[in-house]
Amino acid sequence: MKKIAVLISGQGNNLQAIINACQTQQIPAEIVCVISNKANAFGLIRAQSAGIFSRVFLRNNFESNLAMDQSIADELDKFDVDLIVLAGYMKILTPEFIQRFEGKIINIHPSLLPKYPGLNTYQRALDAGDREHGTTVHFVNEEVDNGAIILQAKVPIFDNDTVEVIEARTREQEYRIYPIVVKWFVENRLKLQNGVAYLDDIPLPEQGYANN
Repeated sequence: MKKIAVLISGQGNNLQAIINACQTQQIPAEIVCVISNKANAFGLIRAQSAGIFSRVFLRNNFESNLAMDQSIADELDKFDVDLIVLAGYMKILTPEFIQRFEGKIINIHPSLLPKYPGLNTYQRALDAGDREHGTTVHFVNEEVDNGAIILQAKVPIFDNDTVEVIEARTREQEYRIYPIVVKWFVENRLKLQNGVAYLDDIPLPEQGYANN
């Protein structure tokens, strides 16, 4: 059975979606480790409730970002993880960490990448007068929110929508599509080759498998 590590910084809602999918065998894999860079992350309680090992790595305990990431990587190697899932992990990974686990790290971002990388995506969509928003699952490379896109889901933006409404609508789709991508990976259907995402040995288009 494939082994998954999940990196979090906060509530852990996407972590919970993946825990649920593993428990119901939608994802035929085991979450072996949850790592947080915040000691008060509620996702740590979710991990504990599910009987999953967890550990906190605080930046101020390390002399550099590189030293912190090396320590996290060494911890993950103890578990021989097959996939690293970033689920609201709000710290930028060092290039050395990404290279060490190349093709094994995925992230979910609350926009239809390449549109709106970075923070405050809901407000930016509102300010631009967009009529749709969405979420993207992608492989992680050394550029923030720039790795090969795997899967996207769109949501509408209606008149009088607020940031909170758009966020809730988008998050509902996150919890739906992230477990799908994790399932593809652990079933050996999904891989990264030369910066391109492949599903069932077919290269995915720039916007990923689906743009629904």
